[in-house]
Amino acid sequence: MSSLISRRTVLASPFALLGGMASAQASLPKQVNLMVPYPAGGPSDAIARLVDKPLAKAAGQMVIVENLGGVSGALAAQKVLSAPADGGYVFQGSPNELILAPLANAAVKLRSEDFRPVQLIGVAPIAILARKGLAAGHVDELIALARKAAADGKPLSYGSVGVGSFYHVLGAHFGQTVGATLNHVPYKGVAPLVQDIAGEQVDFAIVVVTPGAIALAEQGRMKVLGTLAPAGKPEVALLKAYPSINDSKTLHDFAFNIWTGYFVRKDTPEPVVQALHAALTQVLGDAGVRGQLEQLGMMVASPLSLAEASRHYEAQTARFRAIAKSIRLEAQ
Repeated sequence: MSSLISRRTVLASPFALLGGMASAQASLPKQVNLMVPYPAGGPSDAIARLVDKPLAKAAGQMVIVENLGGVSGALAAQKVLSAPADGGYVFQGSPNELILAPLANAAVKLRSEDFRPVQLIGVAPIAILARKGLAAGHVDELIALARKAAADGKPLSYGSVGVGSFYHVLGAHFGQTVGATLNHVPYKGVAPLVQDIAGEQVDFAIVVVTPGAIALAEQGRMKVLGTLAPAGKPEVALLKAYPSINDSKTLHDFAFNIWTGYFVRKDTPEPVVQALHAALTQVLGDAGVRGQLEQLGMMVASPLSLAEASRHYEAQTARFRAIAKSIRLEAQ
């Protein structure tokens, strides 16, 4: 998965910006709803609430954040699909809701192809967190330990935020890649998962790493065994002290991150999509947005053209469908 990191500002002449704003105002409805598939107060909600005002300014329209959790994000996604295809409802999504939920949850009837990507906004880095008492200080030792534990009939445990979640799929893919059976332990959220790693109740997890988790690691209450950044690639400031597992002796080509972006119904008229794309691209160039994303421990996504966004989304869908098939993920 490409990291899609960029710190460059999107440059445009004042005349181009004015033209883009006029076009957006002409093409979009008076109110744009950013549909967040989780309750208020969480990380996804935080992203939406740092985007809404800059987006309203760029689009010249009112932007409202609407939260609707449930059914692995499908309730919010379905509301967007059921609304008119006029840009009035924009889905804020990630691989969890758009690609994996339909593969893991039988109640989710939508497909990733029902949506069209408009622009990515942020990319969250992934790392391996482990309990402090685990006899592994880096990924090579983790792999050796996992193989031995599996051979002894006592597989290591790894946590996730639920069956079919991004973290579950990565954990199962990791075990399959290194040839070690692992015991999956699902949780209802990242917070209780991290608490149980700190409490030595679960061996490790492959998750988005927050400043809070790094603080626990620095206090010696858990360990960071490595990031999932591509080999030789520098990580965000939050994780600069930790190596990539892709630079290890044992594991290569296991680079992942998790992105968040904005999507509309696939049948949304082209002028509307272009207007939203222009406004969101302008948001990516906002210094305040970039700074707040970095404070959340995220990387700013590189601005993509509409064609690039579609190619990236199609490649991600194909990649995770292949992984889901290889680990025999079944809808429940």
